Amino acid sequence: MKKILIILVIAVLNFSCEDVVDIDLPTSETRLVIDASINWFKNTTGNEQSIKLSLTAPYYNSETPPANNAQVIIIDANNNTFEFIEEDQTGIYHNNSFVPEINGVYNLSINYNGEVFTATETLQSVAEIEYVEQDLEGGFTGEETEIKAYFTDPIDEENYYFFEFIPSIDMPITLDTFKDEFVNGNEIFGFYTEEDLDEGESVIIRNYGVSERFYEFMFILLQQSSEDGGGPFETQPATVRGNCINQTNPENFPFGYFRLSEVSEFNYTVE
Repeated sequence: MKKILIILVIAVLNFSCEDVVDIDLPTSETRLVIDASINWFKNTTGNEQSIKLSLTAPYYNSETPPANNAQVIIIDANNNTFEFIEEDQTGIYHNNSFVPEINGVYNLSINYNGEVFTATETLQSVAEIEYVEQDLEGGFTGEETEIKAYFTDPIDEENYYFFEFIPSIDMPITLDTFKDEFVNGNEIFGFYTEEDLDEGESVIIRNYGVSERFYEFMFILLQQSSEDGGGPFETQPATVRGNCINQTNPENFPFGYFRLSEVSEFNYTVE
């Protein structure tokens, strides 16, 4: 009986000595985050498009607040205006009559909280994904599933690509960038590897045509967010800024990017 009482006293003392430690993380001013990705999937009209506006939040916040009640328009080179309307205070703005044009120049304008944000970008084309090959014994362990999505790079052009691999299983989306500097005009492939992707499961492969500036933006962003880029408390090498500018107050610059891409999509099932 005495042994039981001693154990209980020790347990209570240990529990009472545990203190909650609050980490005082540095904070910064709230900024607008612009996710203006206009995607024209091949063999579609491309009329339905959306733009997401949100606000930066402290690191431990589980959700990012939406940026509501903004005025969002895109104007093309022919002065056609496409207004994006917010849906149910979600910060997601929709347009159902957008007209995409390869090599067309588009201007984005956002009026939010009395400040005007603008960006200009060109809609980039992309080659069709022609076929996919797989290897079920890839990687260093010989147990990873490797997938290669092949396409032919246009000759006599500088092309930049942004890849998105979306597995059907509950795993993170993989992003990658590529440029044709040393493979211009040749058959090339986007590469994806995943140890837990088995037979019968699928992955959506998307290849986006992007501008050189977006390629550089995303390349730096992916480098900083990689596993070797340090933890959340490490100072980032540089603030990754996109092509959006605050015309009213330049110092209150937004995050995010205005991008227009033709997209080739391939839904592949592992055999």
